[in-house]
Amino acid sequence: MDFKIKPDSCVACMACVRVCPADAVAVEGAIVRIVDEACTRCGLCLPACPHDAIEAVGDVPRALELALAGRAALILSVECAVYFYPAAPNQVVNACYAAGFRTVHRGVLGDELVAREYLDLWADGDWGTMIRSTCPVIVETVRTQYPELIPYLAPVATPIAAEARYLKQLHGVGTPVVYAGVCLTEGGPDVDAAITFEELADLFQRRGIVVSEQAEYFTRVPEERRRHLSMAGGLPLEVLLEETQASRRFRKVRGLGGLGAIARAVAVDRLDLGFVDILPCEGCLDHPLLGPRDELFRRRQIVGATEPARSRAPVVEEAVARGVKVAESFPISQNGHRPQPEAVEAVLKEIGLAPNGKPWDCGACGYATCRAFANAAALGRTTLRSCPPYLDKQARAAQLQAAVDGLTGLATYRVLRDRLASEVARSDRTGDPFAVLFVDLDNFKKVNDEFGHEAGNEVLRGAARECGAHIRTTDLAARYGGDEFVLVLVRTRVEGALGVADKVRATVEGMGRTLGYPEGLVTASVGVAEFVPGRGPETEDVLVAADRALYRAKASGRNQVATGER
Repeated sequence: MDFKIKPDSCVACMACVRVCPADAVAVEGAIVRIVDEACTRCGLCLPACPHDAIEAVGDVPRALELALAGRAALILSVECAVYFYPAAPNQVVNACYAAGFRTVHRGVLGDELVAREYLDLWADGDWGTMIRSTCPVIVETVRTQYPELIPYLAPVATPIAAEARYLKQLHGVGTPVVYAGVCLTEGGPDVDAAITFEELADLFQRRGIVVSEQAEYFTRVPEERRRHLSMAGGLPLEVLLEETQASRRFRKVRGLGGLGAIARAVAVDRLDLGFVDILPCEGCLDHPLLGPRDELFRRRQIVGATEPARSRAPVVEEAVARGVKVAESFPISQNGHRPQPEAVEAVLKEIGLAPNGKPWDCGACGYATCRAFANAAALGRTTLRSCPPYLDKQARAAQLQAAVDGLTGLATYRVLRDRLASEVARSDRTGDPFAVLFVDLDNFKKVNDEFGHEAGNEVLRGAARECGAHIRTTDLAARYGGDEFVLVLVRTRVEGALGVADKVRATVEGMGRTLGYPEGLVTASVGVAEFVPGRGPETEDVLVAADRALYRAKASGRNQVATGER
């Protein structure tokens, strides 16, 4: 079974990211996908999605093909009583036979085989710590996230895998096995096709079978449904009756979050925990595919009414069981799901810290902490585009870049334009005038042609420094474009502006001599204009007035300062 995201329904709300314990949801902008190799098939993302954008997909075409062939054995999970309610389980079994399945089993035989294996392990008291391994979600989570716990997994197959092996031994090795249930990875490679109950209902519809119209009694002699040793899920009844909740040899843990504590206790503190019965939820009846948790009591009542009778004698055929391998091995392999520490730190550096010096940990990206997000980003399952603090940091950097000229470090034309409008409004409000200086390098093209563009850039940077050196912090120096600069002098009359302009002109000329250029090659002409409230000129016009004054300075022989009046 795979979990898939429907692109047409997904709005990238990050709800699935927040609940996924395996960090198996990859987010790239508005595109969300599930990483199959990391997904543990726990199904928590299914009810968490408020847009019904996630679906569980089994192998329906293969199951239909096997049913049509008439040779397949079906393992029908007991939870079918809930899904097909109010139809009776007998009617569901009859519908499965009508669909073409050769035999229909209810999972009891697998539970019995697994329970017997656990009893043998239980009798050997030297195991120290043993973790229940009949849940594939737990096994996969241990394999990908807590490899240090692999040696402590009970060497026992899942009940569905055990039953599939039993059926192949009973009916022939070539007998195909189909599993219909909620935890579709439970059978593993021993099952030829796995489908959800919804897909089983779809298979019935394709075959023209209506469950509610089936007979309420078994139309064929049913397969074995009695239990001898086991409870649902494969644990021995004897163990559950023998050990209390306070037992040190038997611990019941629910939720994947408990694996972290178990890993610390076993691998770090070196504690013996006894038998740990851990499941991601309250059993298969609590699986997200069956509905919301607040209906769990109802589901238990329905399934409890169909609980098979208990047998005094074994219900599996010993001759067949001897040929079934119930033991399982879990090889320890290098964990390839953990990112490189250097890559994680690089992402954290890009995100930066909050103003208080601590990580943001805002959760807006879908991850509880910045480090969890960095781990996912380092694995390629998300990008910095999903991190609001990083985007805000980039936006501020972009604003700063747009406000500062990259070559000279002065303000850009956009900032100049906005500042002029603000100064005009402020002057009209307070009655204070301000002045504008238009500065132009006289022979800049000649500098570029004779000494190269890098020399010209050096002259521009030097001229910009001189422009900024003679103004106050309340004033503004901006690069207008090319080799032209504009200075806005707040609360300054034309007389004061002429003094500043002459200082700029003189220091630019001196800068040229310092850089070793011929006398008179690096000089500047300056035009000065004054804005007077009530008299103007307005915003752009004050620039035009300063530009005209600049041309007067140029016409007077360059390396001059001029106003619009003289």
